[in-house]
Amino acid sequence: MNPGKSVFSQIVDLYPKYHFDKLVQKYKGDFNIRHFKTWDQFLCMTFAQLTYRSSLRDIEACLLAQPQKLYHMGINGKPSRNNIARANQKRDWRIYYDFAQVLIERARGLYQHEDPISEELDSTVYALDATTIDLCLSMFPWATFRKTKGAIKMHTLLDLKGSIPSFIEITEGSVHEVRILDNIPLEPGSFYLMDRGYLDFKRLYNIHKGFCYFVIRAKKNLKFRRQYSNPIDPMTKIRADQICILEGFYAKQNYPEKLRRIKIYDADTESYLTFLTNKVRLCECSEPQSEPFVGQARSA
Repeated sequence: MNPGKSVFSQIVDLYPKYHFDKLVQKYKGDFNIRHFKTWDQFLCMTFAQLTYRSSLRDIEACLLAQPQKLYHMGINGKPSRNNIARANQKRDWRIYYDFAQVLIERARGLYQHEDPISEELDSTVYALDATTIDLCLSMFPWATFRKTKGAIKMHTLLDLKGSIPSFIEITEGSVHEVRILDNIPLEPGSFYLMDRGYLDFKRLYNIHKGFCYFVIRAKKNLKFRRQYSNPIDPMTKIRADQICILEGFYAKQNYPEKLRRIKIYDADTESYLTFLTNKVRLCECSEPQSEPFVGQARSA
């Protein structure tokens, strides 16, 4: 007989239960609950996630197959299907949201001594993207997406140092990605990498005013006025490094300050990629290379 702890118990020991109990007390998660506590619910859902259980009945059957081991797993209440379903329906979701933030903060500390993404970049770098998850519209009528198709969209802000999600929001599939820029937490001095689906100059200017940096792909029909060009190394992928100001009535009003426009050549796809960023301070000391030029993003 193995007298040591099970693998599941060793994983549970890593959770800061003191913080979890404080959150349960804050949101009154165990108010009028005598048997199946919030901690029991959390352990049952953790077990379901680690063992790939597909339904509440599957969770119940697996946990009750050997009920004598539940105590050693830390589960004191009976993990019946009704108890788990009732807990998932009535418990305050903010308990788990705040607890996830505690775990994320601890996990980030584990990667603080890892090699940085760039030797010249000490700031935190985030990648923002969204993925669409198809759903059956007859079973999930609230998940509006198309006339005959339902879906939800998961928006994720990923910390590239350790690949830890710092922010996740699930919306209906019809919600455009750019609206999430209003909700993401801004960390001054950090970089946010985005695809051109997030190109909204008014929202990007809010990121700029929050003392954050963004790097985003530019659209082909972008109108700009070049102020000057920075010297580039012909041995690199960079084909243009320019400081510019947006042209166009609305674009100029929404983002009235300078932008840095960088064009690179991708040899793998044999195509050119153009990026915009508000990180222009390193280039502001450069002398103009030519007269101002009005053009579009496809011009070098």
